[in-house]
Amino acid sequence: MLNIEKPKAMTAIELVRNGEGENYNYAQDHCFVKLSSRLTNGELCFVEDTLKPGFYLGRHHHKIMTEVFYILEGEVELIFDDQTVVMKPGDTVTVPPIVWHAASCKAGGKMLTIFKNGQFDVYLERLSQMKEEDFADAELMKRVSAEFDIYEE
Repeated sequence: MLNIEKPKAMTAIELVRNGEGENYNYAQDHCFVKLSSRLTNGELCFVEDTLKPGFYLGRHHHKIMTEVFYILEGEVELIFDDQTVVMKPGDTVTVPPIVWHAASCKAGGKMLTIFKNGQFDVYLERLSQMKEEDFADAELMKRVSAEFDIYEE
């Protein structure tokens, strides 16, 4: 079950300009949170991902969360058990819960990822607070991922 924090009710419009939003710059990906799940009671989260050349997200699935990928720039491969879909700017794919998937972007690109019933932004925040040795602890990483509805093989 997701660990949903007490929501901050939206009382006004939420404007996040280009290049703004909480951001997390990782080795393969620079993420900008465009809509925090904290403002939607954990129901919705938007993240703009600038995928660096060689980006690869390993095979995983979610039990509750639905992901919607909208490609803004470049080509992104989404790999499913029975097919690989090459996505180009303007393409959208929706991945429902329980569907195993991975992603690859050889030359770099940009996409908007929408998470329904997930707190991916809070997961990114948690990762940013972890120490290098935490990432080497496979059991800890498995627990943290499961807390945010991310399950790997």
